[in-house]
Amino acid sequence: MLPTLGEKGRDAASAYEDYFVNMGPQHPSTHGVLRLVLKLAGETVLGLTPVIGYVHRGIEKMGEAMSVVQFTHLTDRLDYLSAHMNNWAWSLAVEQALGVEVPARAEHIRVIMAELTRISSHQLWWGVLGMDLGAFTPFLYGFRDRERVNDIFEKTCGARLTMNYIRPGGVTQDVEEDFAKDVRAFCDYFEPVIDEYETLVGGNVIFQERTKGIGVLSPELARSLGCTGPTARASGVDYDVRRNRPYGIYPQLAFTVPVLPGGDCWARYLVRIAEMRESLKIIRQALDTMPDGPVRAKLPAALNVPKGRWLGRAEAARGEIAFFLEGNGTAKPWRLKVRSPNFSNLAALPEIAKGNRVADIVAILSTLDVVIPCIDR
Repeated sequence: MLPTLGEKGRDAASAYEDYFVNMGPQHPSTHGVLRLVLKLAGETVLGLTPVIGYVHRGIEKMGEAMSVVQFTHLTDRLDYLSAHMNNWAWSLAVEQALGVEVPARAEHIRVIMAELTRISSHQLWWGVLGMDLGAFTPFLYGFRDRERVNDIFEKTCGARLTMNYIRPGGVTQDVEEDFAKDVRAFCDYFEPVIDEYETLVGGNVIFQERTKGIGVLSPELARSLGCTGPTARASGVDYDVRRNRPYGIYPQLAFTVPVLPGGDCWARYLVRIAEMRESLKIIRQALDTMPDGPVRAKLPAALNVPKGRWLGRAEAARGEIAFFLEGNGTAKPWRLKVRSPNFSNLAALPEIAKGNRVADIVAILSTLDVVIPCIDR
């Protein structure tokens, strides 16, 4: 039986009979296998219930049956658009447990790959957002530019989506000789392209009408639900793991954390556009200061995790991804828990959807930018 949902918006559509409609679980605008049960009065949304679990694979329990190194590749399969950051967050937990110091060159490579991943994820988000709202051209442009990042990934680690490149102790292997040249060439190419993005989509009056004042998430609600990433920062919550809980070489780099007070779809759009610009700045600084040297710490053949508890966290494309690791002296985790940014961000949807129209749900969900396998795990 479906729960009784809120009544906001009933006055505007009192002439209609309430009814329930399923959006999904297989629907192009749900960005994965997600079911949304809408309670409607005409076109007005009175309430919304997300139904998750369609792609649950038990990744956390699987991780407790394999070594801490073997588990790294499964972190790719959570938010697959933040694979490098997921690898990094897990590696941080393992490195804390083992007391491992990562070589400086590896730390620089990690930052570059993570920020390229952030850009790649936002490129896909921007293209899909445009398509969700009826404009097909942004999808073509976004994927055109994303291919340049994927080419760098493929040349470096042989993968384009699920990377398994950042591992405990450093990275799998050193970058190619022309890595710096390729990355700089992409940065030079993409910086003016962001202006085109803003003109094509952000400058479109129809897009602005579809996003301004829609799906407003208050800072109080964002904090209470544990929302992070662009979703929270677009609501005025000034929190970024890279700055507030520093890791890697981020404390040595100069960058701005974009924060806006609006809390609506339009603010979430602007924050991600600004984040792409900041990522380019970070990448250039990391390239300029990247030293020579090894890319992996010397580790024993068997990594036995001592008794204790550790938490590794990173700023992924959608917010704070965290891995809780508890060891018992063996090579396998005794307990493993994943903190998904997507799960917390999706929790805001039922509240901010009330009173909007059915078509607005598409815009709201698209600007929350959830990746379902990270929610289901």
